[in-house]
Amino acid sequence: MVLAMTLCFMVLETTAKWLSRFYPVPMLVWCRYAGHLLLMLLCFAPRLGSRLVRTAQPAGQLSRATLLLGSTLCNFGAVSFLPLAEVKAISFVSPLLVTVFAVWLLGERVNRGRWVAILVGFGGTLFIVRPGSAMLSPAVFLALGSAFCYSLYQIMTRRISTGDDPLTTLFYTALVGSVFMSFMLPYVWRTPELRHVPLLLLLGVMGMGGHFLLIRALAIERASALSPFGYSQLLWITVSGFVVFGDVPDARSVTGMAIIVAAGLYVAWGHRYAREEEPESAIE
Repeated sequence: MVLAMTLCFMVLETTAKWLSRFYPVPMLVWCRYAGHLLLMLLCFAPRLGSRLVRTAQPAGQLSRATLLLGSTLCNFGAVSFLPLAEVKAISFVSPLLVTVFAVWLLGERVNRGRWVAILVGFGGTLFIVRPGSAMLSPAVFLALGSAFCYSLYQIMTRRISTGDDPLTTLFYTALVGSVFMSFMLPYVWRTPELRHVPLLLLLGVMGMGGHFLLIRALAIERASALSPFGYSQLLWITVSGFVVFGDVPDARSVTGMAIIVAAGLYVAWGHRYAREEEPESAIE
């Protein structure tokens, strides 16, 4: 399920990058969430009825969904300017940021080894963006913004994970994203060409499918055990970037990717956990 999820997200980001040549990024984000919402209504609303929208934590659901929307906006913006593999590698600092935020917001303790891994992981981003080079553009800050929003999204997910059904959480993700982006849509709308309509619909299918597979996988196994499979996203996105756009990461970018992945795996696996503790991973 997690491997299938990584393929869904690879298709989502590759399609978004290709379509960004023709359409504004906010319009693509709206298509991603509107398609997701439509699928939720078609697939789950008939069976679940009012249970799909019933939540004990409306404020938490709103905050969580808004953070994911911010991450998606920044991510789609970043991939429209930068190679896919570099954006994905930078996004993998998110598990490291979650560990930092967990200390601040959740009062968790982090040992010295994990702090070292976090600093090393952040250092890996310097191999990719290379201050002073052409890679250090404003789009890099979009990629970092995506990771920042996604890490706070993970923290919020942990806070509300015990209160609502996962499908309800998935529904509010789509609902909030669709409503927020609908206010922006009149200012960015561009009538789609007929040949692009299936790809615009594909954004919603892949977004919803990837998150649904993740929910199902996490119902079976712990996130830390699934983490290595989540990092396979970097492999698939590198292949798709080469096949579709001709992008090939150079040696320094590959080094930075390896450092970030190694640091993330150490944070997830590299020490003993209390029985109730669940480490952060690339797939949360």
